[in-house]
Amino acid sequence: MAKILTLTLNPALDLTVQLPQLALGQVNRSETMHTHAAGKGVNVAQVLADLGHHVTVSGFLGEDNPQAFEALFARRGFVDAFIRVPGETRSNLKLAESGGRITDLNGPGPVVNAAAQQALLDRLDQIAVGFDAVVVAGSLPRGVSPQWLQALVLRLKSKGLKVALDTSGEALRAGLAAGPWLIKPNTEELAEALGCEVVSVTAQAEAASRLHAQGIEHVVISNGAHGVNWFSVGSAMHATPPKVSVASTVGAGDSLLAGMLHGLLSAEMPEQTLRTATAIAALAVTQIGFGISDSAQLAQLEQRVRVHPLTEQ
Repeated sequence: MAKILTLTLNPALDLTVQLPQLALGQVNRSETMHTHAAGKGVNVAQVLADLGHHVTVSGFLGEDNPQAFEALFARRGFVDAFIRVPGETRSNLKLAESGGRITDLNGPGPVVNAAAQQALLDRLDQIAVGFDAVVVAGSLPRGVSPQWLQALVLRLKSKGLKVALDTSGEALRAGLAAGPWLIKPNTEELAEALGCEVVSVTAQAEAASRLHAQGIEHVVISNGAHGVNWFSVGSAMHATPPKVSVASTVGAGDSLLAGMLHGLLSAEMPEQTLRTATAIAALAVTQIGFGISDSAQLAQLEQRVRVHPLTEQ
């Protein structure tokens, strides 16, 4: 299996509260509460580990509350290459209603100064050789600029590494200019980054063509229950996920990204890569937490994914 590095620059402790329906301005009673060490790169790492890959995790972690993350890394067998920074890793509150709606309240996180940023670059210089791919995922912490992220992607590419980028806003716009190997935005994130509408297949194909010209080999565009469009150089495919009972949509995109990496790095056929990745994402929304919890259920979901070539419309 592959050796993969995931970078989570702004991890979070996720507190997910399940409740029948959120009533604003009133007392709400929860059904269950779950706390997870999370962040997009950490979430991706858990799915990759369940798929059999060897994972190193890195980024910035608050030195005042690392316990939940360190316990997760030990339990999962991750190599811990995080840089500790002063302060607390942020906490995010997820309100998950029984109808599938999620309300997010995301904390700010610690300020990451120039010394910590350089420390991460130095660590990556020490460990980066030998990885099959690097995932750079999630938002930027305070103190880290989109330009720094762009330079990070270029630095990783200069070492011959395949970089998968999953972020949004100004960070995505800056990251696209660095020409990562793979990106996985949703339609809204891609539209914001490019400054144009990308709802139609034709618009997405045109955007993907421009991104291919910038050196981005794989453009994976997710659209929730409507499916996934994957534009690689010379081909384009769509996958429609099966209908499932939604517990939480948190981590679905991270699961999709992990599945795509698994297929690409395992040299699977493209249709099978997209089918498996879509099924993993469908499985993710049926659960609270991250990872492949039920292999038999995943196999059943995979059989229900529909994959076909994309035709512009």
